[in-house]
Amino acid sequence: KSDSDTYTCDIGDAQSRAKLVVQEIPVLFKQELQNEEAKEGKQVKLTCELSKPDTPVKWMKGDTVLYASEKYEFKQRGTVAELIIRDVKSVDS
Repeated sequence: KSDSDTYTCDIGDAQSRAKLVVQEIPVLFKQELQNEEAKEGKQVKLTCELSKPDTPVKWMKGDTVLYASEKYEFKQRGTVAELIIRDVKSVDS
């Protein structure tokens, strides 16, 4: 998108201009999150796959944004984003 602008070909005595408009491709889920079950004290991994690599992902529990901690770990490689929840408790449901 940042390449959108007016470009010029200049030959000294004359110029030719053209406007380039780059349209963003919307990011879609190639694979959505799946429901999981886990026993208390265990670890669970939630995974989703996006249509565009390295898209910023924000993980949330309900309306609360999650941050990396001993409890939550985030991984992202290309189009795959993962949330790892350690030592799950019933309040994590």
